[in-house]
Amino acid sequence: MTTTATTTSTSTTAALVVLGTADRLRRADRELLVLAGTVGATHVVVPDVPGDALLGELAAHAVDTVHAPEGGPGDRLTTPVVALAEAAARESGATVLLLAGTPEARDVAARLGVRLDAGVVTDVVALDDDLVATKSVLAGGWTTRCRATSRVLIATVRPNSVDVPADLADATTEGQARTQRPRVRTHALEDTVPAARVVGRAELPASGRPALGEARVVVAGGRGTGGDFGPLEELADVLGGAIGASRAAVDAGWIGPEAQVGQTGHTVSPQLYVSCGISGAIQQRAGMQTAGTIVAVNKDEQAPVFEIADLGIVGDLQKVLPQAVEHLRALRG
Repeated sequence: MTTTATTTSTSTTAALVVLGTADRLRRADRELLVLAGTVGATHVVVPDVPGDALLGELAAHAVDTVHAPEGGPGDRLTTPVVALAEAAARESGATVLLLAGTPEARDVAARLGVRLDAGVVTDVVALDDDLVATKSVLAGGWTTRCRATSRVLIATVRPNSVDVPADLADATTEGQARTQRPRVRTHALEDTVPAARVVGRAELPASGRPALGEARVVVAGGRGTGGDFGPLEELADVLGGAIGASRAAVDAGWIGPEAQVGQTGHTVSPQLYVSCGISGAIQQRAGMQTAGTIVAVNKDEQAPVFEIADLGIVGDLQKVLPQAVEHLRALRG
């Protein structure tokens, strides 16, 4: 489900967006900022003092204040972000806190809910003017609308749920220069809550593809690939998408667990989901059936995935996908 949001608001209500980066904005971050703009004045929490590039991007979203920790991110997990967001929420008077739909953000949201005595709604796909949240439940089988009875609402937002206006999708440096930069407010935090500490960091190999949870196109493979994800990777690269997988493919060791889509893996809502060699059992469907358009390729015409597919192709993916790639390349000239 996709909701179109406008940044025009006459409300004096404040919204607080908790970002996981002090670098450049990702699309999922922009979605949160657009949604916050429909609520009222926008405040942002970042894990470190922001640089000029980020401030320029935030200016394009009419952000009022950026809240950052005085001593940097430190080496403790989760709790510094919670303490910073709590301080920013109390200072700004924010009645709505928006976070990404990631496991880490859901952890932060739950802890903030306790500290702020706030209602927490996860996997939100829309938020109306009365702060009624829309979300999918029961593996996407039902859509519900719910409102927090507390003064403060905390919501984690599923990626690809908010339309980002073209002028904000990739704000240029020239456009940023014409807008007023948000002020930066640093907080000295003294949070003694026990927390795990980071003892080392390693960069993940760059794949050149978008992150699975934020991708607008996902090409996923299962047992039917036989372990050969080459044709899927070619299709994903032509479409500018990410690679996903079923639990069976992950358990077989054909691909890493970071690619797993399903009830015990990632929940994704891309505009296009291409299922290749996946039966479509309930565990897999729970993670992808809210996609905008579902295309299924499977040799078994009785595969459950065809029940939810918008387009079903009965055939060998090793023959179907290369033809699709060839055709797409021809269309692009």
